[in-house]
Amino acid sequence: MPDYGITQGTLPLLALRSVLLLPGTTAPLELGRATASSTAVKRAHGRPRSDPNASLIIVAVQREAGALETRTDAFYPIGVLAEIVQIRHGVPGRFTCVLRGIARVNLLDVQDARDHQTCRFHRTDEPIGDATLAYALAGALQDLLKQHESLLPSASKTKARSQAMAAIAAQRAPGLVADLCANHVELDDEDRREVLQEVSVSERLRKVIELVSRAANTLQVKRDLDRAVREHLSKHEHDTLLRHKLRAIQSELGETQGELDERWITEIEERLRAADLPPDARAVADRELRRLRKMNRQSAEAMTTRTYLDWLADLPWSPATESPDRLDLAAARRLLEEEHHGLERVKKRVLEYLGVRKLAPDKRGPILCLVGPPGVGKTSLGRSIAEALGRRLVRISLGGIRDDAEIRGHRRTYVGALPGRLIQAMKRAGARNPVIVLDEIDKLGGPNLRGDPVSALLEALDPEQNDAFSDHYIGVDYDLSRVVFLATANDLGAIPPVLRDRLEVIELSGYTIEEKVAIARNHLLPKQRHEHGLDLVDVEIDDAILVEVATAYTREAGVRNLEREVASLLRDLAMQIAEGKPPPKALTEADLLRVLGPPRFYDELAAKTPTPGVVTGLGWTPVGGTLLFVEVTITRGNGLLRRTGKLGDVMKESAQTALSWVRSRAPSLGIDEGFMATHDVHVHFPAGAVPKDGPSAGIAVASAIVSALLKRPARVDLAMTGEITLRGHVLPIGGVREKVLAAHRAGIREVILPERNRKDEPELPTQARAEMTLHFVKTIDEVLAIVLLGDDSQAAAE
Repeated sequence: MPDYGITQGTLPLLALRSVLLLPGTTAPLELGRATASSTAVKRAHGRPRSDPNASLIIVAVQREAGALETRTDAFYPIGVLAEIVQIRHGVPGRFTCVLRGIARVNLLDVQDARDHQTCRFHRTDEPIGDATLAYALAGALQDLLKQHESLLPSASKTKARSQAMAAIAAQRAPGLVADLCANHVELDDEDRREVLQEVSVSERLRKVIELVSRAANTLQVKRDLDRAVREHLSKHEHDTLLRHKLRAIQSELGETQGELDERWITEIEERLRAADLPPDARAVADRELRRLRKMNRQSAEAMTTRTYLDWLADLPWSPATESPDRLDLAAARRLLEEEHHGLERVKKRVLEYLGVRKLAPDKRGPILCLVGPPGVGKTSLGRSIAEALGRRLVRISLGGIRDDAEIRGHRRTYVGALPGRLIQAMKRAGARNPVIVLDEIDKLGGPNLRGDPVSALLEALDPEQNDAFSDHYIGVDYDLSRVVFLATANDLGAIPPVLRDRLEVIELSGYTIEEKVAIARNHLLPKQRHEHGLDLVDVEIDDAILVEVATAYTREAGVRNLEREVASLLRDLAMQIAEGKPPPKALTEADLLRVLGPPRFYDELAAKTPTPGVVTGLGWTPVGGTLLFVEVTITRGNGLLRRTGKLGDVMKESAQTALSWVRSRAPSLGIDEGFMATHDVHVHFPAGAVPKDGPSAGIAVASAIVSALLKRPARVDLAMTGEITLRGHVLPIGGVREKVLAAHRAGIREVILPERNRKDEPELPTQARAEMTLHFVKTIDEVLAIVLLGDDSQAAAE
């Protein structure tokens, strides 16, 4: 639709008593020949085609019906700039003009021009606000309009309406979507006027959504009433026949309806008595039983009440349902060692809990949160903990939950209501003290239109409150204090602070190559041999093959991909045996190339020679540490700092800080003080499609800039991480264990760390500490002394 580019001016005024036209819509208007409105239309339509305002007119709505007034305040402030598409002459003395709305305009001044009125106007600014919200509201409105159309009677679904629906569905401008939908649905004149006068696109969309929803609800009620009236007689006759047959069957069996109903009530009474409900729950159950006795067994309300009582009877209320804890610490330690390699902190914490339970049996269960990259054994550790404690295990996957009713249950007034995930887990466990694994707690949805599931978890995970957990469906307090909660997460930062405060966090980092080989040898290979039917096949897979698979075919913090590659090797072996071929005595590197293909990962330091301006940094990701190369080049320019590689704001500021320190120390570093006046510095982080952020690359950037300016190569067998200040101090950073393990996996044996991170050294695996040299530094000068080589010849010698 053309908008003619007109933003202001003076045009003939067509005054209406009701809203006939909205922007983007077309409507006919019947007029008499001797009125001010008909004269205004003729004046506008009679302009020559060369006139930019040809066939254009302002359509305004009067505040009060009656005689036409010239005052500007006699009209609502927002009108419509319209085009006269066609004039059709019919009944003598009258004619019809077809108008097409172009845009909203503000009416500035209405004047009398002898036989008609004119209006000075300017184009209305229609702010869209939050564009993402506006487009989302427009999409919701289009979906709601489709629902409205589906509820219309068949006679109303004309070809014209179908074409209008297709045009609305194809429209992408949020403001036009609101206007077209408001025009498509039958609305009161007051509602249409409010839509026209609303200039905010988002508010207009909300208003139209409300109006269309109201219209759709009205149509739905009318349809339901019509259907109920049509079906009443046939359904009544059908029910009467079935009841007659039921009475005949009961008579043949010698049973009466009363006996069946009494048996139905007695069964649930016995189950509730056996459940040993606490007093509050017992009172609620007795009240519901009394109501159930008065109901018809076939009614929907009776079935809802019976389902509720079934839930009360099935939940473990009594201490007799608790699984006795295995308090043999030696047996628990042996089980944990057999099932999991490493993870000493977690094993120690479980044994501490057993020790406390042995001395204080009434101690409440802990709420542990295992945080680490995928594949390090968080979920499987939950199974081992439950087995070590001798308790039943129930797993709840929280990833993607957006409704707090999933946690706290739906109220029984809703059709199909159920308890929340926690109460359902207790029913599945059948014991009052299971181990509940809350998997992927960091992927729990935040606040939204359906509530806040994170807040719903707070009561369950607070040891001071969870002895009286309230579920909306059950309606009585339930004791969760005997439960051992074990949460798992990949990213601790994604857990809201108020929820994190209730968790005892234990971080699990990635495995070293040696640990991966040990896990593959002791756990993955036996498991995959059994799954592929190779328990009795003696084929040797030595450690060298496992190391090659772990380093050349996987690059991860955990062992999930390693297990997949081992399974691929064993599947090929199983296929050979199934085809009647003799199995090889041992797998070789040739078998790896044949089955897994060429290596997917290479030593990133191989075939690299020291180069000025290139430094190896270290980064942290939710799936473990990674190498982060920093490249700096100096070009002719006028003192600009360019930073590329999809960097976040913090990393950009860190690069600026590093450059400022280099400039402030230029004389002492042997750099020309005026180098920035004639040169640009370009800092690049390879892997440009991967977002990067954080301050820990500060010393790497500073070292790369000094190396490039001095043309002195930096060592490639050394990696570094640390934040830099303008005074040249090196500040501590996080993720030390993951970063050091990433360097170890890449073959780097020296790492520079901030002095204040020396406290993290005991957390490193013993094997990594034995094979690596850690340099703890306080200032950037110490870093440069370690990382920079003397010249190219020295670099070659290194």
